[in-house]
Amino acid sequence: MDAQDGDAEAMEKLVSRWQRRLWRHAFRLTADTQGTWDVTQQSWLGIIKGLRKLHDPASFKAWAYRITTNKCIDWIKKKKADKQISIEEIQEHQHKEKKDTGVKELLEKLDMRKKAVLSLYYFEQLSIPEISAALNIPHGTVKSRLHNARKELKKLWQEYIEK
Repeated sequence: MDAQDGDAEAMEKLVSRWQRRLWRHAFRLTADTQGTWDVTQQSWLGIIKGLRKLHDPASFKAWAYRITTNKCIDWIKKKKADKQISIEEIQEHQHKEKKDTGVKELLEKLDMRKKAVLSLYYFEQLSIPEISAALNIPHGTVKSRLHNARKELKKLWQEYIEK
């Protein structure tokens, strides 16, 4: 991988190829546009810093998603710790309440671990082994979380349509 050797053009290609995917994944986990940009930027800093240490370029996909997921977790923890709600967030929340609830809003009700597994599996189309590597958890845990997340999402959907 030429980007590992510091080739600026190769790095530019790497960023252009992965930027949108990593941003989408971060957005699904944070559900905050500004936070997503912050997370994505922090992810790229981590990727660039650690790129030379990546022994197998074929594992870049899972490795990049792991970095992004971890940065999302850090961002969410920090946001919860800050607990500062702005006027814009209140208005945005009120606007969301006026819209019909859909799958996206139901996904927001899941905990971070379930949301991350669903996002990587369905939206980013990672395999079980790739998700295992991305989240640094065993294959069986990935399968279990997928099963539990699907079950919970199905329950939420049934509650939604019965309203």
